[in-house]
Amino acid sequence: MASLGSSLSGKVAIITGASKGIGKASALALARLGATVVINYSSDEKAANQALAEVQGLNSGEARLIRADVSTIDGVQSLVKQTVEAYSKVDILVPNAGVLAMKDLEHTTEADFDRTFALNVKGPYFLAQAAAPHMAPGSHIIFLSTTLCTASTVMPGYLLYNSTKGAIEQMTRVMNKDLGRKGIFVNAVAPGPTGTELFYQGKSEELLKTIASWNPQGRIGEPEEVAEVIAFLATSSWVSGQVVRVNGGMA
Repeated sequence: MASLGSSLSGKVAIITGASKGIGKASALALARLGATVVINYSSDEKAANQALAEVQGLNSGEARLIRADVSTIDGVQSLVKQTVEAYSKVDILVPNAGVLAMKDLEHTTEADFDRTFALNVKGPYFLAQAAAPHMAPGSHIIFLSTTLCTASTVMPGYLLYNSTKGAIEQMTRVMNKDLGRKGIFVNAVAPGPTGTELFYQGKSEELLKTIASWNPQGRIGEPEEVAEVIAFLATSSWVSGQVVRVNGGMA
């Protein structure tokens, strides 16, 4: 991404769930391009402060923390309100916060369903609604889906999670038509297995080797590799309505 230089200088980016994983890697990638980054988090203040310190250590764009529960309308509106009060606009929106609920049909409760859809679908939907009035033509919304929406290797336990990401892909497709009338670009990235803290949690070494073997590259992706594509989409002037599968060729 070095060839892009400071192509996001003067731009303001909101990234939810940005204290770790793909969110943090995206905050760093956009900051390297000169963007001012709003790092949203909900509970892990220590990780959020560490992410802030790393972004500020780049000596590029300004950064700040905003704590908000983006599974709720109040949290979404607070995040956008605080950002606009500080910077008067939003140029890039990355609704990255999400939960990976491993639930097949039999074991899904109503509480599981409501919690997962609240963070993975309702939050991004209403975050886009709240931010769009403050986004000028040429702004970007970049959602997070998953390659498992199209992978033939998907297991039954991903039913609930994939249901939310299927919604994200339709939001991307149709919201592109909606907000495109204002000149706002809407895309999504769909990572394959990516080495985040959430991904590694509860997986044995044997299972991780098996997952890596599904990929022709023979390995698991890194958050920084997904962030590179998010940064590309944030600088594009003609890509919209697309779901970019970032998986090393797995699917």
